[in-house]
Amino acid sequence: MPALDDEEAHLRVGPPADHAAGLEAVRLSLANAVRTMGVRKTARNLSVLNQHDGVDCMSCAWPDPSGRRHTAEFCENGAKAVSWEGQRDTVGPEFFARHSIADLAGRTDHWLEKQGRLTHPMVRRDGGSHYEPITWDEAFRIIGDALRGLDDPNQAAFYTSGRASNEAAFVYQLLARAFGTNNLPDCSNMCHESTGTALSRTIGIGKGSVTLDDLHQADLIVVSGQNPGTNHPRMLTALEIAKRDGAKILAINPLPEAGLLRFDNPQKPRGLAGRGTPLADRLLRIRSNGDLALWQAIGHLLLRKGVADREFIGTSTVGFDAWAAHVAGIDRDKVLAATGLTWDEIEAAADMLAGAERIVHCWAMGITQHRNAVATIKEFVNVALLQGMIGKPGAGLCPVRGHSNVQGDRSMGIWERPSALFLDRLRDEFGFEPPREHGHDAVDTVRAFRDGRARVFVALGGNFVSAMSDTEVTAAAMRTADLTVQVSTKLNRSHVEAGRTALILPTLGRTEQDLTGGRVQRITVEDSMSAVHASRGRSAPAGPLLRSEIDIVCGIAAAALGDRHGIPWDSFAADYEEIRERIGRVVPGCDDYAEKIRSGGFTMPHPPRDSRTFPTAEGRAVFTVSPLEVMTVPEGRLVLQTLRSHDQFNTTIYGLDDRYRGSGVTAGSAASRRPGSVGRPRPWLRTCRRVSRASPVSRRPRCRSRRPRRRSPGGPSCPPRPASGRV
Repeated sequence: MPALDDEEAHLRVGPPADHAAGLEAVRLSLANAVRTMGVRKTARNLSVLNQHDGVDCMSCAWPDPSGRRHTAEFCENGAKAVSWEGQRDTVGPEFFARHSIADLAGRTDHWLEKQGRLTHPMVRRDGGSHYEPITWDEAFRIIGDALRGLDDPNQAAFYTSGRASNEAAFVYQLLARAFGTNNLPDCSNMCHESTGTALSRTIGIGKGSVTLDDLHQADLIVVSGQNPGTNHPRMLTALEIAKRDGAKILAINPLPEAGLLRFDNPQKPRGLAGRGTPLADRLLRIRSNGDLALWQAIGHLLLRKGVADREFIGTSTVGFDAWAAHVAGIDRDKVLAATGLTWDEIEAAADMLAGAERIVHCWAMGITQHRNAVATIKEFVNVALLQGMIGKPGAGLCPVRGHSNVQGDRSMGIWERPSALFLDRLRDEFGFEPPREHGHDAVDTVRAFRDGRARVFVALGGNFVSAMSDTEVTAAAMRTADLTVQVSTKLNRSHVEAGRTALILPTLGRTEQDLTGGRVQRITVEDSMSAVHASRGRSAPAGPLLRSEIDIVCGIAAAALGDRHGIPWDSFAADYEEIRERIGRVVPGCDDYAEKIRSGGFTMPHPPRDSRTFPTAEGRAVFTVSPLEVMTVPEGRLVLQTLRSHDQFNTTIYGLDDRYRGSGVTAGSAASRRPGSVGRPRPWLRTCRRVSRASPVSRRPRCRSRRPRRRSPGGPSCPPRPASGRV
């Protein structure tokens, strides 16, 4: 096990916060940015973040406003991400000479990443104990030799993180398929895969059906399994706009989250003064994995209330009768056992939906990580179809993606199960027959290396070892590889749990100026609501040897494929506009891509949203029937809830504070010294616990009162049950 950082030895827990953002968030964001990047770089990077013709934030996939934008169009976590990328400290050959791989393996992930930006290509040769510098040409030669030496193209896997641009993702999938494999695992396999599966089956497209304007126009927004105050803070602004215009918000989550209690908008005097906007009108503190039962019960109640858009159901859907019969016969006792809620609480939530004319359903990884996540998301769709809440202004389905371009990667073809249409267009454009057999997803990739069926692993960004749910199994599998290649900006766990030969290829960050090919280049991304736009870095690169992701991918492709198929890798690396021209001819929905980007961007077509047409096999939206599963917990056991802290972004750990939940460290920043000090918690914020001696999980926030307290009849409460969370 890695040793604790010194600061991790001084953890403390205090009361949770009752609001998010505000003056404290501004102060901490700027202080961290100046400390990490310096005043000049802070001003340069933050002033263009999320601006027109600026830098698209790498923190999350929340969309930017289409019109006027604030001078500070970013959140605290966006500022952290930019500061993390723009760090002045660097990691070069001298660092690796001082630290063996065994030494690095004993460090925490936090320690590894905070050492600084990678600046030199590095190699750990077979049998070596240290990374050592290598030239780019030799690095590409090693990769090319390893790939050409495989017995089967499917012995290679090409992993992608959501940080990759559309252009990088497009040439990366082109490399893999020209090489002969669909082994393109990506971070979507670990987050919103269940969303894509459920939506593709029910509405015919695996993306959400709303725009940012729809959220502003909604009169009810349901937020399930999501903590926007930490994970998507700019979403709070959209919720505030909707609240200002009369919308109500229903929050469904095991724990109260500060951002959904009150948003102190730092763009407004009221927010800076600590008098922000209360957001959630009702909180359902659901048991972990109880969402499927809850939404079947809500469907049952809506049918009993006669709430149904019969015209829409009759003309645009199939399967309604079977679904209606299923939810009509639900077992109330099973629903209560699964959800931990009272029937009155469920009825109150159903009344909110029944009384609304424009409903947006939002969800994130508190939903998608369940064992029955696909069934739960299908139930969201069932209720939306029942009320006709797809394809109308102010209504729809809103899966909130995490990484900034994870949706764009999929659009560009990063998927182990590509459609026949995409492969046909790829064939017609580049003149080769791409593989049709489905490739490995992230889990099957680990199995393939574990079982000796895969030998070369290439990662375009990310931290695959730490991102996978079973880190030890993944690390052991990666160590069996002949070669691992990591295209990275910072040191992470995947660099030390690596193959017999391992390469680290340092790449430009999104905030850095890209002069590949002797010209100012820009890249494009797609946000969570299908809007595509350009991003252009302004800062000087962290080192002279850094290359862009596109340049690196094209270098690997040239070394591995040569002139096979006549693909102009050198031209692609020299001018990204050529890649955009090809995207326009290959990717469905991206016609005239290059011209649209030059004109400021566009929103990808979405038939259910745009015209209430559904490209399913049935030609209509599909009601689906899912068996109701109830997770039972044996006596003496607890359900483990995984959380992302406020100082964390996926596998990246910016710091050791989670101040909204009241935890931190006693040394370090002001935020560390005063965890949870931003507001006195309401009584119903406190979390109950029942801890059995037989349980290995015993650290829980506990009630300060002996009895559960209620805020108001039917309102959020602290129920007398274990504080079970989402799995």
